[in-house]
Amino acid sequence: MMYKLEKSVVIDRNQDVQWVQGKVAVQGIAMSVYSFYVDGLLIDTGSSSLAQEFQSFFNEVDIQQVALTHGHEDHAGNAGWIQQHKDVPIYINRDSVDVSAKDGEFPFYRKVLWGERPAFVAKPLGDTLQTNQATWDVIATPGHTTDHVAFYNRSTGAMFTGDLYVQTKTKVVMDEENIVHTLASLKHLLNYDFETVYCCHAGFLADGRAKIIEKITYLEELEGNVRNLYDQGYSMKEIAKSIFPRDYPITKVSGEQWSSNHIISAFIKHFSKESLR
Repeated sequence: MMYKLEKSVVIDRNQDVQWVQGKVAVQGIAMSVYSFYVDGLLIDTGSSSLAQEFQSFFNEVDIQQVALTHGHEDHAGNAGWIQQHKDVPIYINRDSVDVSAKDGEFPFYRKVLWGERPAFVAKPLGDTLQTNQATWDVIATPGHTTDHVAFYNRSTGAMFTGDLYVQTKTKVVMDEENIVHTLASLKHLLNYDFETVYCCHAGFLADGRAKIIEKITYLEELEGNVRNLYDQGYSMKEIAKSIFPRDYPITKVSGEQWSSNHIISAFIKHFSKESLR
């Protein structure tokens, strides 16, 4: 079956941060992804399905190094091209260095949206990054993936959060995401002095700290609702249907790789572990 992928791109900036935003849409599912550039550093590379659009932006800026928040194809899809054409170091969580050296393997629906993730040679991230004008903290923020990191610019106070935020009211997550760990990572960010957030799917958030707090509040309330129903003896599927009654298109399209059930099951596993302590 052939699918027509609709694409568009926007290039914009806020102060010293420039970005390219790519939008893809197919079969009623639409998503955006961002790549950010500041002080010689490119944070995430976008997807290969947007290769032409993003590579045009990459040729307009002076990329000196690349840092990846994690290895998913919509964030690392153009890393191989950059390596071939820019000859600059690419950094990723040390746990993903070996995986990055092989072509990514993803379900069909993700290839339709984001394309392939060709292999590239990455260097392991340390605790900090150094650019021309700033030192950056590399912050472990597992949840969306186990290798996920955020980047904090000590000089400007800007926080680059990859896929940690995305939106306030999370309804579905991937099967590999642990929402309990995501909540803990969001809380951990509040130890840093920031207001501005650059999210790889929501873009520039001037009130980013407030948005992070809103998401924490939402997830804590969600956790409380799940616990209440769990304590009453409801099953995981019953709890999911009660809290998330809507059927989301991505759940069917992805063969349930994306599902509300993954949120509920992660909380229930967390409750179970607590009861064993």
